[in-house]
Amino acid sequence: MKKTYYYKFLPTKAEEEAAKASNTPFQITRELVEIRDLYPTPVLDPFNPWQIKKVVTDADILTGKLVLSHQEVFEYVFRYWTLEMCNYLLAGNKFYAVIWDHTNDKNPVRYHNEKIYLEQGPQDTYMLRWLDLVQNSSINPSDEIGFYWQSRSGTFQFKVLRRGF
Repeated sequence: MKKTYYYKFLPTKAEEEAAKASNTPFQITRELVEIRDLYPTPVLDPFNPWQIKKVVTDADILTGKLVLSHQEVFEYVFRYWTLEMCNYLLAGNKFYAVIWDHTNDKNPVRYHNEKIYLEQGPQDTYMLRWLDLVQNSSINPSDEIGFYWQSRSGTFQFKVLRRGF
């Protein structure tokens, strides 16, 4: 199921009267809802499953946080999560995750500790905390990386696609 925001622009009569009585304007609210997909969930290409591709910046390395856009998270992560998992993150909580690093295909490395998590960032962005991965994989600015959420295992999959792009 696809996730989207439902915005409440028009108040009910009771909400309108309550706002008028308290002399405050009506506040537009939004809530995360699930909608039926018109199209089936995209099938991952087994030879190129990297749905989220980024070129690493200095800020990504220095802060240890990778900025993901609203569109990337809603389309490639939230689509595979339950509504409860999404609401947990949107309530301001950190979603601790496992990241598998497939940079060395013959020997993938698993990262899972209190320093690996997804959190909500400013202005409808999301931050993936990945400091341990950056340090251990020798990721540098201008490297091209790929990510995707594997729903079967409930983990992020990661790979350095090109060094010094």
